Amino acid sequence: MTFYQTSDEFNPEQLSDWVAPDCHGLNFFEADPSLQDLLHHYMDTPLREHMTPHYLNLGKLAGNELDDWSRDADRHIPKLHHRDARGRDADWIEFHPSYRKMEQVAFGDLGLHAMSNRGGVLGWDEKVPPIAKYVFQYLFGQSEFGQLCPISATESTAMLISRYANEETKSLLLGKMMSQNMSDILKGGQFMTEKPGGSDVSNSALQARNDDGIWKLYGEKWFCSCADADVVLLLARPKGAPDGNAGLGLFALPRHLENGQRNNYRIVRLKNKMGSKSMASGEIIFDGAVVYPLGEVGAGVNRGLKMMMDQVNMSRLSHGVRAASMMRRCLNEALAVAGSRRAFGGKLIHKPLLRRQLMKLMVPTEQALSMYMYTANMMEKGNAGDKHAEKVTRILTPLLKYRTARDNVRVATGAMEVRGGNGYIEDWVNARLVRDSHLGVLWEGTSNINALDVITRAVAKSRAHENLGEAITGLLDKETNLPGQYAGQLKGLLEQAVSFADTVAKEGRETLARKASNALYHTVTASLMATEGASLGAEGRDARRLLLSRMVIDRKLGQENPFSMEPGKFDEEATAALLSGEQVSLDQASEIL
Repeated sequence: MTFYQTSDEFNPEQLSDWVAPDCHGLNFFEADPSLQDLLHHYMDTPLREHMTPHYLNLGKLAGNELDDWSRDADRHIPKLHHRDARGRDADWIEFHPSYRKMEQVAFGDLGLHAMSNRGGVLGWDEKVPPIAKYVFQYLFGQSEFGQLCPISATESTAMLISRYANEETKSLLLGKMMSQNMSDILKGGQFMTEKPGGSDVSNSALQARNDDGIWKLYGEKWFCSCADADVVLLLARPKGAPDGNAGLGLFALPRHLENGQRNNYRIVRLKNKMGSKSMASGEIIFDGAVVYPLGEVGAGVNRGLKMMMDQVNMSRLSHGVRAASMMRRCLNEALAVAGSRRAFGGKLIHKPLLRRQLMKLMVPTEQALSMYMYTANMMEKGNAGDKHAEKVTRILTPLLKYRTARDNVRVATGAMEVRGGNGYIEDWVNARLVRDSHLGVLWEGTSNINALDVITRAVAKSRAHENLGEAITGLLDKETNLPGQYAGQLKGLLEQAVSFADTVAKEGRETLARKASNALYHTVTASLMATEGASLGAEGRDARRLLLSRMVIDRKLGQENPFSMEPGKFDEEATAALLSGEQVSLDQASEIL
């Protein structure tokens, strides 16, 4: 698939023809052969055939109306109203109509918040598996990033209420949280951050008091995304509970009480954010707000944080999918510019240095796609009781969140640079992609927090790196279409990465946590892409992922000589094949490899 005209039709007298187009108007599913191929690799045939028409519909919407609505909502940000017309302190947030249209698509038409919590969404009798659900988010996120936060928050809030709340609370809240009827749906949120503690939740000071059998909250939360949520999960410290994580209980906060009155808390202001402007984040003060406890809470030890950690894998995987989707949009925008823009006597796509820059955008984009799809399948197996897959998921989710969030910033910046000065202008999507990309390195843990989670917890405590090494080695051994020498090289690199992570964890070398996490991510993604490319190529589909795998090794794992004057035959031939827009056969890929 090419993103530019293959003909040389061009009118130099028409000055606007010199300005490169963007990807608006494309069907984002049809324009993504990598995604289509990997659906054949990772998704069962009945599920793929059932969902493909829905993917096509969303792909068209994402490249057209959704793209327009998203730009509108980014320009016309939410507005907080503190009082109603009669002077009552019933604060409410005004959203642009385009934001409401996106909500209708996400919650009403597609049921993205409900498909993992109940059957029947989009005509699929059972709960939709993670692999299928995240494709919707991947397509949606290529146009609208902010909306994915309330989608994920609603889904995970309903999951935790279903898992830990008593029957009365479930009866009160759960049904409407899974509704697709926009007139009565209850959307979810999670307010965790406080002034004393960001990533360090143990410092949380919000207090819960039991007032004649009714739990009420006193204090404030500092950064509350989905500030208009109807049902919110919060960590609070019951009066008399110990300091630290052991004193935190988990509570569900309804926006409105059973009698219809507004609960006793106030949104005091909205955050003026750098990105994700369409979604409202605010500061909230609680003055006796009624809440419902999840599980046992009280003056003794509480399990609130442990319960909340149940949603971390899901949330971090969702963030990885968002990063993958934004990188795909950035890559497509760069290809559209490079294939259309003329400078220095020809199209940019033919300029050697620009071609190398495009590879720097393509490689991390394709890595993220492979990683999230494999992780989604591991998550499904883990949820079904497979302990080995559960441990693999445990280490993959912080790895995915850590690396894709950082790669997203570089890819968004690189794509803006390909467009040039226009990329800095808000008329084009690049500026918003750059702004939104930076959010990923903050939410659900900064880069340091996620890298430390990989090494000090997933490796040191869970020994999950051993399960990961076994799983990926098994894939390499099983793929008979992979050239043997290359398979051996991948297994050797994987073994080194697993061993290095183990040593870093045992010796407590925190300063090497990022280095060890990078090594695991790159060896795993190189192995995944190699097995995917070999398998797809043997089926007569595109084997290009074999070439991308080798680029990961050369460029990300230091196998490329930094002082070489020549790019090498492999780099030149692989780049030509990957930018041709044509399918790469297994024989062709093996020869180039």
